[in-house]
Amino acid sequence: MSAQHSNYDVVIVGGAMYGASMSWWLSRMPGFDGRILVIERDPTYEFAATSHTNSCIRQQFSNPVNIAISRFGAEFVHNFRDFLGGDPAVPDLALHSFGYLYLADTPEFAATLQESQKIQAGLGAATQHLSRADIAEKWPFYQLDDITAGNHNAVDEGYFDGGTMFDWFRRMGARNGVEYIHDEVTGIVKNAGRIDSVTLKSGASIGCGVLVNAAGTRGAQVAALAGLHIPVEPRKRYTYILEAAEPLDRDLPLTIDPSGVHFRTDGRYYMLGGHADHDPAVDHDDFIADHSLWEEKFWPILATRVPAFERVRVINMWIGHYDYNTLDQNAIVGPSPEIGNFMFLNGFSGHGLQQAPALGRGLAELITDGSYRSIDLSAFGAGRILAGEKFPEKAVI
Repeated sequence: MSAQHSNYDVVIVGGAMYGASMSWWLSRMPGFDGRILVIERDPTYEFAATSHTNSCIRQQFSNPVNIAISRFGAEFVHNFRDFLGGDPAVPDLALHSFGYLYLADTPEFAATLQESQKIQAGLGAATQHLSRADIAEKWPFYQLDDITAGNHNAVDEGYFDGGTMFDWFRRMGARNGVEYIHDEVTGIVKNAGRIDSVTLKSGASIGCGVLVNAAGTRGAQVAALAGLHIPVEPRKRYTYILEAAEPLDRDLPLTIDPSGVHFRTDGRYYMLGGHADHDPAVDHDDFIADHSLWEEKFWPILATRVPAFERVRVINMWIGHYDYNTLDQNAIVGPSPEIGNFMFLNGFSGHGLQQAPALGRGLAELITDGSYRSIDLSAFGAGRILAGEKFPEKAVI
């Protein structure tokens, strides 16, 4: 299907969660009445990060803006139908709030958690700093010999149905006039220092007022077409669904082990996620599993931390890709300092799904009004990439 017009006010490269969120927000912005085109190379989304997400949300970040973003994300989930206009056909979304539990195995890590807890609590999050004894009392199934402390928040931290959110972003965007086409951007034409048009694999040329890069793990490739650089690369992340011979007697929080491996309750099953110790960039199409990782890394860590999981059975597994920002593992959002009508929406490094409502809204505000109205996202700007200045986030999984 080809584009209906030869020119659009906003062209978005990438139609997965961020292209869908941002285009829907823009379509409903007061003061914006332009044409929006979303170009997606694979409308099945088979290998998109959106399709492989664990759909989790947390407020346990160290940076205030990331906390504010996720607090809005929780509000959005709780009031999903209202945000989408109150149509009774829009389903309710449930946020299963079993909470995240960060475990610290050194005094230094415990101090970092305690500092983060104060920041989170100051912004309204319900995070609690726990001693080892507190953790043992709440969840006696953990082996805690090496643990000194932890942080836990059981309010608006857990998981939700990200697939349904994505589906309805697209549906409601299309209802508002957002146009989706199946094609691929192969060239970007500049004129007088601005993006003039994009060339598509089909041979078409599409003029654009603003070009938004929402291409996920291919974001660096799209930027390169415009002569720009962002330090974003695909990295493999493993997810396992497990059945336990001896199920726990209560929900397992999303537990972030000091090793970096994380695991949680998933209905009547359990979910585990992590990556290989050697974590290089991979090809965009590389979803080949290293099956030795389960026996050599993931299962020993799990069974050591939760001895009841000595007997678990893998019933499903998959590999997804993070669009990993190698500079500071934070998003890159907003205009290029070099080409003002080229907008970034890239580099989420694993916490993209939960940030999609706020960041999609923020970029729509910026395009419509020239500024962020709801949450100031300027710290995510691409200027820091050019300067090599990190915007650090300590709580990256």
